[in-house]
Amino acid sequence: MTTPAPATSRRRDPIFRSLAGKLGAAFLVAMVLACVLSLPWTLGSTLENGVNVPRYNAGSMNEARLPPFWAGGGATKAGSTDDASRFLLGSDALGRSLFVRLLAGGGVSLTIGIAAALLSVVIGTLYGAISGYAGGRVDALLMRIVDVLYGLPYVLLVVLLAVAADSVVGEYVSREGARAAWIRAAAAGELRAAAKPDGAREVRVFLDSDPKALKRLEQQALKAVPPREISQTGRTVLDLVVLLVAIGGFSWLTMARVIRGQVMSLKNQPFVEAARAVGASRRRILWMHLLPNVLGPIIVYATLTVPQAILQESFLSFLGIGVKPPLPSWGNLASEGLPELNPYQSNWWLLLFPCLLLGLTLLALNFVGESLREAMDPKRERP
Repeated sequence: MTTPAPATSRRRDPIFRSLAGKLGAAFLVAMVLACVLSLPWTLGSTLENGVNVPRYNAGSMNEARLPPFWAGGGATKAGSTDDASRFLLGSDALGRSLFVRLLAGGGVSLTIGIAAALLSVVIGTLYGAISGYAGGRVDALLMRIVDVLYGLPYVLLVVLLAVAADSVVGEYVSREGARAAWIRAAAAGELRAAAKPDGAREVRVFLDSDPKALKRLEQQALKAVPPREISQTGRTVLDLVVLLVAIGGFSWLTMARVIRGQVMSLKNQPFVEAARAVGASRRRILWMHLLPNVLGPIIVYATLTVPQAILQESFLSFLGIGVKPPLPSWGNLASEGLPELNPYQSNWWLLLFPCLLLGLTLLALNFVGESLREAMDPKRERP
């Protein structure tokens, strides 16, 4: 008589069954360890000409546009040294190490991509779960909102939001609107003191017809309403937060539809009916019974949302409205490297390596997402 194997000896299904999934996971782990964990070093300061500058922005014009040392780079310019010229991946137009900038740019791109994807997953999951569980008119209203957003151009919305936020931040710092209002109020006061009409039209005519008075009021307004001081670090952090919200705030629509369908298929299952029968509240049923059972699709779509968020960040940075120089990202590094390809002297490394790392990372994320989808598919054949 054969003794059945104990339950603890049952072989568990591997998460990454394919070689592509294993290679993708290994590559992603290596990139995260290399880029994200090195951010304290790459973003840290170093001494250059007696001034502390971020390490990713340190360089010398004597070492500008040097190729990688293994591709023929060396002390090819006057004033450069052998040690300083041996750049692993070459140097850019300002003599900065491309290797260091790629590490910092990878950390920035991966951090923004992962954070934006998490924001998208949270919004999409809550929105879809509420819509699917509520049903009826609530579900119809919420899904019509999703349909309207689907009909709008996604990239255009992200670009418009990023540009509008940048304009708001610029106005907050410069306070030009507040100074213009102060000038109009001061001009109206002068007109009243001269016993003249002080309406909006009269103020405009007065300012247009008297340049000296306008210049005097502008100088007084600059003293009365000075620009706000904001550090470069604060402005950079603010730009990154705006970019994160712009990407994550518009990429949750597919996730919402997927979670809605999963919740609608589960809310009439026997275990949900049993929870209702014992008096469980709607909130408890949603959080303790429905959402844990859709964790598989959430993980899969979160993995597939990360490369989309990274690609959107790189695209916006390539256009110049994402991560602003001198802070690097793979997108603006590729943008800076594109003009270096010319028929006179092609500095190929400035475009090749940012695009190569971006492409390999996106490919690895898609391999991992596909492997997770196969592993969590209940209809697939078990090994």
